[in-house]
Amino acid sequence: MRGRAMIGLAALAVAVLLLYLLRDVILPFAAGLALAYLLDPLADRLQRMGLGRLTASLLILALFVVALLLTLLIVAPIAAKQVAGLIETLPGAISRLQGIVVERAGPLLERVGGTDVLNDLQSSVGTLVSQGGTWMMTFLRSLWSGGQALISIASLLVVTPVVAFYILVDWDRMVAKIDGWVPPRHRDTVRCLGREVDAAITGFLRGQTLVCLILGTFYAVGLFLVGLNFGVLIGLIAGFLTFIPYVGTLTGFLLSVGVALVQYWPNSDWLHIGLTIGVFLLGQFLEGNVISPKLVGDSVGLHPVWLMFALLAFGSLFGFLGLLIAVPVAASIGVLVRFALRRYLQSPLYHGSGTAVAAKPEM
Repeated sequence: MRGRAMIGLAALAVAVLLLYLLRDVILPFAAGLALAYLLDPLADRLQRMGLGRLTASLLILALFVVALLLTLLIVAPIAAKQVAGLIETLPGAISRLQGIVVERAGPLLERVGGTDVLNDLQSSVGTLVSQGGTWMMTFLRSLWSGGQALISIASLLVVTPVVAFYILVDWDRMVAKIDGWVPPRHRDTVRCLGREVDAAITGFLRGQTLVCLILGTFYAVGLFLVGLNFGVLIGLIAGFLTFIPYVGTLTGFLLSVGVALVQYWPNSDWLHIGLTIGVFLLGQFLEGNVISPKLVGDSVGLHPVWLMFALLAFGSLFGFLGLLIAVPVAASIGVLVRFALRRYLQSPLYHGSGTAVAAKPEM
């Protein structure tokens, strides 16, 4: 038992090391595998309707590529224009926001602690804004470098659909081959664990992807109707970051309120500032009470804190590749930990007796 555990740990260490060393080369293949995994149920459904596996895979990938290109053609020009405008106005907006904070809080602090406290406030606000911008740029640069060291975005867009097509065509044969490698005496248990991992991954990925799309659209349209500068861009950023629990809403809220203060404060336009806040309050209410319970549900088995840690840790280590593999790895570890805990609770080690509690059959 100890020897098998050592072999397993060694194999895991080698796999992690190879993944880290080849993270730039593996990116399009990992993206293709993830895409094939998400599209496999659709291919199975088309097969049941009478199409061959090859024809179904070609049809699915063609529709996916067309939808992706249309989305890029529609969204990319708007996003690029707003990004350029945001970069151009960002220094002035930060200075104006710093001035608003000092203007509102300065007189009170000056009466309480004198001019030294006011000067410290100005210095602290400037330092905080500078450090926040530096951290954000460092994080984005790490993600960018992780996916761009050896492979450009153009090659990623070309290689990923090809890899996804071949994997999608051979998916069932690959699964059957791996299943045949499992020792027969452990096959039922491994299949049960595989179904649990599959349910956790698919439940989160498909459900949370729809949540991101719905919330991103809602925030973008809502902020655009309010008239907020860069509202579409902020809404899209908030929707994309919703993949990380609470991060998307918090980031979009802070960005939108900051822009709203700079845009509407000189005229004391509290109505538009309140509407901006209301968009995110309504979005958070819909996400927590309607959208996420319906699309993601409670059966995923991934705690938000564990998920946030996995996404940030893998994103920091492996860049964009880490974001792709974080959820599957986190879900798999969660399933294995729960399985080990069940076995422990049924073992003599837990009960302190010479006999173990009869294990329930794995289904």
